[in-house]
Amino acid sequence: MKFRFSDLALMGAAPAFTEELHVGRPNVPVGAARDKLLNEIASILDRRWLSNGGPKVREFESKIARLTGARHAIAVCNATQGLQVAARACNLTGEVIVPAFTFIATAHALSWIGLEPVFADADPLTHSIDPEQIERLITPRTSGIVATHLWGEPCRVEAIEALAARYGLQVIYDAAHAFGSSRRGRMAGTFGAAEVFSFHATKFINAFEGGAITTSDDELAARLRRMISFGFADYDYVADLGTNAKMSEASAAMGLAGLAMMDEIIRANHANYIAYQAALRDLPGVRLFEFDEREARNYQYIVLEVNNAGLSRDQLLAVLWSEGIRARRYFYPGCHRMEPYASAARREAESLPVTECLAASVLALPTGTAVSPAQVAEICAIIRLALSHADEVASRLASSASQSAELRVAA
Repeated sequence: MKFRFSDLALMGAAPAFTEELHVGRPNVPVGAARDKLLNEIASILDRRWLSNGGPKVREFESKIARLTGARHAIAVCNATQGLQVAARACNLTGEVIVPAFTFIATAHALSWIGLEPVFADADPLTHSIDPEQIERLITPRTSGIVATHLWGEPCRVEAIEALAARYGLQVIYDAAHAFGSSRRGRMAGTFGAAEVFSFHATKFINAFEGGAITTSDDELAARLRRMISFGFADYDYVADLGTNAKMSEASAAMGLAGLAMMDEIIRANHANYIAYQAALRDLPGVRLFEFDEREARNYQYIVLEVNNAGLSRDQLLAVLWSEGIRARRYFYPGCHRMEPYASAARREAESLPVTECLAASVLALPTGTAVSPAQVAEICAIIRLALSHADEVASRLASSASQSAELRVAA
């Protein structure tokens, strides 16, 4: 444990972690659970049924539907394809309102199929799309809203869906962060026309790579199933424009292994959250994003806002990286500041102050089954130590940056 300023790697000491701690390091089965997964994959090879809705995919879909409460779950190869298929199946056209503070895939998925994302500002407390900011962006060309549930906290679905009903808009949720989470006792996966989950390697439940679309609309579900498999409605009959978004059997087997560990992973995430909460309580200039523990939560993200802490978010990030703590800026600098949107002179680009603030202040810290509460305590001790010597840290970072610049010029 580092207790003195001279103990920081920034000052020449050894890094706290020689094996780096990452945000989103995959949760993987170990021991008997790993043996079971490998046996399942061997069985898949023996069956020679590797894709096209095999038994593992059907089992995975059934369990997702049961866990969420949705009538239907359609497994897909990744959540980006899931968003595209859902948008097509819901007949979105023209403009679609999306949060600016979200992963770029939310916007790119829509742009890729010819839709125009229109960026709305965030709620400063929840970080999700602010329903009050949506209405002013609605035009005659608006066909829908794609809202993101951030950090495992479902967004303000009631206000969003009331607004959508008033204007006759479709609502799809990017639920990449929200598997296993609820709002007012209702599980994510049952809101809007459809919700899209991610089972990417960095998510708390992963399928190597994968996703799922959930809906309780029977007709929409049938269309989604056709569209993920080239539009086929029967063996040689194509009924819709489709693509290839199917999940493989091996991915479904990994997803099932994750579901079997789900309670264990959530317990580990929650223990880390409690450890961070205790260690960072009352630290000036730092606010831990807190979860509503009355609801189901997956606790897969530990998120700080760093404002007026003596160091900027990026300065604190540099300290953590020097210690082998691979903390992350999230959604920086905001979708509206990324290409191709930054060059499009969009009408809302200058009126997203909350997104701008969050993009400059949010910091995600390592958690998951690869991180222990003892390691959390050391991470927090480093944060406290750096902030208590903010002036010295800032001076050291500035000196290092100047030396690096001089070396680049000399080279």
